[in-house]
Amino acid sequence: MAAHIYPQFKILLVDDEIPFLRSTLLSFERHGFTNLVSCSQPEQVPSLMNEHNIGLVLLDLTMPNVSGKELLTWLNEEYPDVCVIILSGINQLDTAVECVKLGAFDYFVKTSDPSEILEGLKRAIRTQELSIENQALRRKVLSNDVFSPEAFTRFVTADANMWSIFQYLESIATTRHPVLIMGESGVGKELIAQATHDLSQRKGPLITVNIAGLDDNIFADTLFGHNKGAFTGADKDRSGLIEKASEGTLFLDEIGDLSASSQVKLLRLLQEGEYYPLGSDKPKRSQARIIVATHQNLEHLQIEGKFRKDLYYRLKIHMVTIPPLRHRLSDLPILIEHFIKQACEDMSIDTLSYDNSLPSQLSHYAFPGNTRELKSLIFDAVSRSQNGQLNKSAFKHLFVQDSLLEQQEPVAIFPNNTRLPTLSALADQLVKEAMNRSNNNQSTASQMLGISQPALSKRLKNMNKTGR
Repeated sequence: MAAHIYPQFKILLVDDEIPFLRSTLLSFERHGFTNLVSCSQPEQVPSLMNEHNIGLVLLDLTMPNVSGKELLTWLNEEYPDVCVIILSGINQLDTAVECVKLGAFDYFVKTSDPSEILEGLKRAIRTQELSIENQALRRKVLSNDVFSPEAFTRFVTADANMWSIFQYLESIATTRHPVLIMGESGVGKELIAQATHDLSQRKGPLITVNIAGLDDNIFADTLFGHNKGAFTGADKDRSGLIEKASEGTLFLDEIGDLSASSQVKLLRLLQEGEYYPLGSDKPKRSQARIIVATHQNLEHLQIEGKFRKDLYYRLKIHMVTIPPLRHRLSDLPILIEHFIKQACEDMSIDTLSYDNSLPSQLSHYAFPGNTRELKSLIFDAVSRSQNGQLNKSAFKHLFVQDSLLEQQEPVAIFPNNTRLPTLSALADQLVKEAMNRSNNNQSTASQMLGISQPALSKRLKNMNKTGR
């Protein structure tokens, strides 16, 4: 297996003191920083910057021929997107302030605590990675294209919001930061995780584990593994899923169910990139990217004290929320056709025809199980079908609910001591509510209101003109 490369860009160390340069390189390598370039002759920096993909420079100030301040000024002018950390023997506040004004990201004295320098290095790397990701995202937004459609072949959608998510996933594909996937059950969170892994082109596998039901010990053993003798029955070493996902992706589903103790362990893994197998006092470095998913609202959970705030903010560096099926009703016709074809192939029967009104009839149903529920309904309907026509009895209970709702007269409640709205204002409220329920689908909204689509379109235009 190829050596783990971190970070994705090179770090250039510039110092004329060769012994210090060597010891610093060794220290960084021991702490997992492997993508390093060193230079003891400052006049070579321009050629090295041109030759390598350098995102971060550690620079000494007092060097012969070319001073550190001169190089800092040149780097800020020629490579403004590159972070520069000053690592100098000069311990003077005014010098540090001057360097920051010249564009330095941070300033450390060589005699500083090594852990402080390492933390500063990590901060600079995170800042640079986010800058690279933001640039990639801007390019995606401006291009309005998906460059790797093959990664999304498992999705059947024409929804603009879904395609925006695909663009976002492409822009963050090669980063090492975690990804938080949120959405109701059945919307396809697992498929999003798979697409993100495929786009990353990471060499390792995608390893999936469902967090729900795992207590603290099982969680730690499952993810981190254990050493022989760690507990009763541990008769040999066992690798955890993090190690099995090395150079790949670890997907933790239902992260909202993670216990408080396990949240601390996951936070350390994300912050330090290290973990301890059970029964071991020697940390191992994680080489897996973390993707998590949940149907719960983590923001609400952390407000209620059920989910750590620091873990939540660490996970939401990259976050996607998949819209439920009821908010992308324009996908209903193509999903119905796709699942009918898929079911017929699985059952080795000819493709069935179906009533063209089916998508419209189903659009009134909320689909709490989303796409997964629709697929189950279609497969059930296909299994009951005969004579080349889709049997709609599988949807009968949904239509009955809709029929009962339609038979009920809507009742508007107005308190006795309040002014009644005008008919025009009440009609505007109904239109807004229908558009909201249909996710701004005018065809569906017009059916809810019992008017034609052109009539609804005309009313919406009038409302926009009058600012209602």
